[in-house]
Amino acid sequence: MRQRHKPWADDFLQEHPDTVISNPVSYRGRWKDVFANDAPIHLEIGTGKGQFIVEMAKQYPNINFIGIEVAKSIIVTAAQKVLVSEQLNIRLLHVDAERLTELFAKDELTKICLNFSDPWPKNRHEKRRLTYYTFLDKYKEVLRPNGEIILKTDNMGLFEYSLASFSQNGMRIEEVNLDLHEADDSTNRMTEYEEKFTAKGQPIYRCRITCNHKGNS
Repeated sequence: MRQRHKPWADDFLQEHPDTVISNPVSYRGRWKDVFANDAPIHLEIGTGKGQFIVEMAKQYPNINFIGIEVAKSIIVTAAQKVLVSEQLNIRLLHVDAERLTELFAKDELTKICLNFSDPWPKNRHEKRRLTYYTFLDKYKEVLRPNGEIILKTDNMGLFEYSLASFSQNGMRIEEVNLDLHEADDSTNRMTEYEEKFTAKGQPIYRCRITCNHKGNS
């Protein structure tokens, strides 16, 4: 869905550099300094309008959350939610996930959440999928040993592809759920997108992956 242009977005980002970090590469390897504590760091790739990350930050105040979103018109909405929440354990990054290893040092993250990523269904776009092996190599690099990846999607094609990709690239599949809301998991926090499609009866698929094999430095 095309997002409406927000002409005020640049000014907003400049006014809130402590919420949407203006030069995130400079904090590689020292994100704990940004949060001023040693709490685990969880990353959401594709944070959207921010509902998930804000609710998670409220539920787990002893975890630090970083959200990546490439669309400027969307990340400003997420930033507004963060500011209203007054949660101090959230930071946002307006960057592309391709730059993951520029942003985080080896073993710096504890968990990565992939929520409703673009499925890129055409074969010629396979390399853009966030569970393509080149992305998995990046996740291996920045996740600590036994770090986790949580994938949620409403797209069965992407889900099947991702399970195969995780398995083929040395990751351990710990959980596969083919109807998340039928399972009534009280720990689940929904994105805006998830709420919309759950209300229509669309099954939500989730898997939990353990990353045991490290990438190259």
